[in-house]
Order: sequence, then C-alpha cells, then structure tokens
Amino acid sequence: MGVIFLNIFSGLFRSRDKPKNSVGGGWNFLFGGTTSGKAVNERTAMQTSAVYACVRILSESVAGLPLHVYRRNGTDGKERAPDHPLQRLLHDEPNKEMTSFVFRETLMAHLLLWGNAYAQIIRDGRGYPVTLYPMLPDRMTVDRDPSGELVYTYQSDKGQVKLRKESVLHIPGLGFDGLIGYSPIAMAKNAIGLALATEDYGAAFFANGANPGGVLEHPGVVKDPDRLRESWQSQFSGTNAHKVAVLEEGLKFHQMSIPPEQAQFLETRKFQINEIARIFRVPPHMVGDLEKSSFSNIEQQSLEFVKYTLDPWVVRWEQSLMQALLLPSEKSTVSIRFNLDGLLRGDYQSRMQGYSVGIQNGFYSVNDVRGLEDLNLLPDSEGGNVHVLNGNMVKLADVGAAYKTNETEDTR
Repeated sequence: MGVIFLNIFSGLFRSRDKPKNSVGGGWNFLFGGTTSGKAVNERTAMQTSAVYACVRILSESVAGLPLHVYRRNGTDGKERAPDHPLQRLLHDEPNKEMTSFVFRETLMAHLLLWGNAYAQIIRDGRGYPVTLYPMLPDRMTVDRDPSGELVYTYQSDKGQVKLRKESVLHIPGLGFDGLIGYSPIAMAKNAIGLALATEDYGAAFFANGANPGGVLEHPGVVKDPDRLRESWQSQFSGTNAHKVAVLEEGLKFHQMSIPPEQAQFLETRKFQINEIARIFRVPPHMVGDLEKSSFSNIEQQSLEFVKYTLDPWVVRWEQSLMQALLLPSEKSTVSIRFNLDGLLRGDYQSRMQGYSVGIQNGFYSVNDVRGLEDLNLLPDSEGGNVHVLNGNMVKLADVGAAYKTNETEDTR
C-alpha cells in the first residue's frame, strides 16, 4: 500500500514540478497590453531611459568585477588556481568572439530583462568546458523528459536544438518554482507602460509646440469646418505654434486640454523613474535623480548598492557557475568567486585609517595593504610580509603582574 502511494505521489510531484514561465491559467504573462494601453516587452522596455540605465548599470557592474577560480589550500584557506581550465574561460575569453566582459554583460542583461540567462557549454574529452556561447532566453524552452531530467530546447535559425542539462549554463532569476525565473519587465509591465505612455504624451505635446488643443467658436454657422480646422492646424501648430493668430468674423479660441503642470506631468515622469529604480533596486542617484542625494550620503548609498543589490546577483552567478561548470570530482575543492573588495572601499582617508588599524593589530601585513591598493609588493628582506602586533595590549588576567614583580624585587 505504501509503495502504491509513493508512486502516485511521485507522479503528482513530477507533474507539478514541470517548469513553466506562466502565471495563473497557463497564459504567458508577457502577452497582453497594460492598463496604460502601451505594449510592454523586454525590447520596448529598453526604450525607457530609466530601464536602460538600470540594466546598463547592473550589467556593467557584474561584467567589470574580477572573477577568479580558487582551489582549497589544505584546511587553512584557498588560493588562486591560474592553471585551472576555467580561469581562462571565465576571466579572459569564453569564446573566440567575445571577451569575458562582453559575455557577462550580455548574460546579465538577459537575466535582468527576461529573468533567465542561458549559455551553451562546449566540453572537451575530459569533460572540462572549453567554450561558452550565450543564447537568447526568448528562444529557449525548458521541459522535462519522461525520466524527469531537465531538457533545454533552443529555437535556432536552422531549427530546434535539444540540449541536455550538462550542456547548458542556466542562471535563473526570482521565480515561483526554483527552476525558471520570471521577467522583472513582465511583472512590472504596468509601471513601465505608464512611463512609456508619459513619454509619448510629452513627445506629442512638444511636437505640437507645447500648446494644448482647443475649440474655435464662431458666432454664426461655419460652412466648411474641415477646411477651417486644417487651415488653423497648418498655420498655428507644430513649429508655427507661437505665431500670432488674427481671428476674424467674431471667431474665438477656447483652450480645452489640461496644461501639463496641472496634470502633474513632470511629477509623474519623476515618480516613474523612482518606480523603475525600485524594481531593479538601484539607488536613484545612479540613474540621474539627485534630488535626495548629497555628498554626505551618496557614498553610503553606493556601499548599500554593492551590499543589497549587487551581492545577491553575484551569489546567484557564483553558485550557477559552480553547479554547471565544475566537474563533480572537484566541487569540494574548487570554487569560483567574484571580488567585490574594490567596490566596497571607502574614501582614501577611511581606507588609510582602516589599514593602519589592521597592521597594528596583526591581521594585515604591509604587502597585504599594498596588494589591496594595487601597489608593487615589498621583498621579504624589507619585512613586507611580516605581521606585527602592538605590544601595549595585555590580557586582563596579567594586568598588574609587572607591578607586583617589581614590588617583590624592591623588598629584597
């Protein structure tokens, strides 16, 4: 009885666990309009300056971080492994057409826009990855085969290509099943649609010479209203909007549209910038909104950007790279790590004070500090690797011991 129940439960689990990029009744939520009436997808969203700025900032930040392969050095720590095959692949050149910066920038942009990043893994005879090629997320379908293993189907220009899990580097974003990430653009399409609609309204408004529409009132009967309307628009709209209008035969012009300042046009645009920055968790000053920023808090906001925005993305990258690229036999001894130290450094005075405390308390050597500041290291003959400790500090139990020793010697 227990075996039958287990088999039924296993079948239900596989059915529920099938990865889907959908919400509710199975409809892909990238389709359909928004409440603003603007169609929003990953490509149209990039036409919004705030979305473009956020995607660019995060993509370039992740792409510019030092990325190294490390090997455990006994039980004491780790050291770089420049001889590991993945070092050249990740740090220098993932394929013959891309640098490491461009490759990581491309995958990070895919991750921010589609919620998933994919790359095909080409391996050598030993199983080590030798080439990584990015793949467009909107052409990828993730499914399961009858045995329950993940299968990736890519729609290339030459047809469908099925790839096993071992042949795909998949970095998923936030999702509901842990297998497929959901597009931030799709989840926030109404906010982005409002930004697009506001931009279009502003463009149309200024294309009309920044003059609102209105009504021409005539005391009598207008014989040909279409001709009068066309004549007015040709003479007093667009680049001619500021010409002086001479009205004849008792004709009057009445303004109808609400001026932008009354409709809070500028406030709406500013709010949407903050709204989009909030979606990507980017400080507003990094997308050009300096209204609430000052010299005293920008540095703190930048440090918070590294800690609360970049760090989760970096961890997601690191774990996905190690899961997909490391051989099973080396996962316990080899790791892949980004270096965030350069972004976490404060101003020059704060760094020097911190280094001074580190050297005096023995957990920094002179060469440790020079390495962090990208300076040439001192040779051992000059004490570059010596760790020193301020001798004024004693244990609490030893306080007064020297005084008691001297007092005993004086009594003799």
